Amino acid sequence: MTAPAHRSPDEFLARTAVAALTGRLALAPKPGLPDPRDLGAPGPGRDHGTLRWTAEALAPGFTAMAAAARRTGEPTPALRAELGAIGRCAEHAVRLAGGGHRGALWALGLLVSAAALRPGAPAAEVAATAGRIAAHPDHDTPRRPSRGSTVSARYGAAGARGEARAGFPHVRRGLTALTGAREAGAAETGARLDALLTVMSTLQDTELLHTAGPVGLRHVQAAARAVLDAGGSATPEGAAALAALDTDLRTRAWSPRGSAGLLAGALFLDAL
Repeated sequence: MTAPAHRSPDEFLARTAVAALTGRLALAPKPGLPDPRDLGAPGPGRDHGTLRWTAEALAPGFTAMAAAARRTGEPTPALRAELGAIGRCAEHAVRLAGGGHRGALWALGLLVSAAALRPGAPAAEVAATAGRIAAHPDHDTPRRPSRGSTVSARYGAAGARGEARAGFPHVRRGLTALTGAREAGAAETGARLDALLTVMSTLQDTELLHTAGPVGLRHVQAAARAVLDAGGSATPEGAAALAALDTDLRTRAWSPRGSAGLLAGALFLDAL
């Protein structure tokens, strides 16, 4: 993709990231996750309509992150500190708009910055560059532990920080599944759902660990693999398994939000 003449490269990357978020939100049926079936559902900051609105609130933050990376030129500690400051401001703006997208903001912010540092680079190189940015500590991070970091420490999960520092292996895995499903003839919706399920099948999702514990996480991973083993979401058997998984997660109020954020990262890299 190339940037329109009226849009700067930084704005182009930001809009591509927002499009990845809204494209993820439009996907259905996503097991245990907000999608168009939930339009107008109760719950501040959680329904599909609010999440689409708040995704747009991230565009200025993503633009600032891309500009900071382009100005700095390398994945330095100074860039990491500046991205952290921008990210905290963007998170505050999203909270004012209605909430949501915290995990996707972390992943997409790093990937947007990496894409600005390495324009035109292959997806694997962009992901690896994002990992080099994430490897630097942000000394201005609030000292109180987040829920994700607490769960990661308790269960030994990599968590969002570990995923980023490793160069986003699940983003790359989701992207491989997405392109593979397309090459096998799947329609775009089916390819994206199979990419999400691929991430869900192996990710140590800290949101699921928090709400469901290790046994619940393994249950969800196995159910996601069962859909893929049945031929994916586009086959009758796979569609039935996906519907059963969605009903199960919604009944239990379990949500694989970590996988959803990483799918957005895969859609962003795919668009580049």
